[in-house]
Amino acid sequence: MISIKSEKDIDGIRESCKIVRDTLRFVEKRIHAGMTTGEVDRLAYEYITGCGAIPSCLGYEGYPASTCVSVNEVVVHGIPSERVLKEGDVVSVDLCVLKNGWQGDGARTFLIGTPSEADKRLVDVTRQCFFEAIDGLKAGSPLYDIGYRVQTYAESNGFGVVRSFTGHGIGREMHEDPSVPNFGKKGTGMRLKAGMVLCIEPMITAGDWRVVTLPDGWTSVTRDGSKAAHYENTVVIREDGVEILTV
Repeated sequence: MISIKSEKDIDGIRESCKIVRDTLRFVEKRIHAGMTTGEVDRLAYEYITGCGAIPSCLGYEGYPASTCVSVNEVVVHGIPSERVLKEGDVVSVDLCVLKNGWQGDGARTFLIGTPSEADKRLVDVTRQCFFEAIDGLKAGSPLYDIGYRVQTYAESNGFGVVRSFTGHGIGREMHEDPSVPNFGKKGTGMRLKAGMVLCIEPMITAGDWRVVTLPDGWTSVTRDGSKAAHYENTVVIREDGVEILTV
């Protein structure tokens, strides 16, 4: 069931989303070659809890960390560990925050050191996929126009679009209906309504779009070993557009 949020509900989600945004900015300023992905996770944990909030990923369906830190060929759900970040790594950090009963969710991809032009372009295109997706989006828009726009922009730039994972609704729960794919047919899907709160999150690969989940049950990597990037914001559907809560 898809819930329509009241303005009071949205205010609650907005507060959690502000912490998501600020945590990602905090991490961005401190992430560097030589630190481990576990240290990145601890930075985020300390910031989130310092805001009086809860890192929702910690313990979610048994997930063992506060964030997902996905390096290079890892698309999503990279478990923080003793892996040391190196110059040239492409690192996606995805996190969710719970405060006062409301969830907020966001992800960014960071480039360690001086990036190659190819890696910079991958990250830039992934970010722009999000903004292409919301251009003209409003109440009444077909749901799958989001994925159509992501897919069209990514593939026109020579990149792959992951099909195995999608965006989602959000509210009291981290994952709510509807699913929000990053691919689709223009003009199809349910019509969006004002007050829906969605997480739109392009997951884009430099090569083949197919992914494989490792034996740990979480870590998802590109099948061909190509690098991947991830960009996510929580948004509110409005009558005349969208409001982004995590920027």
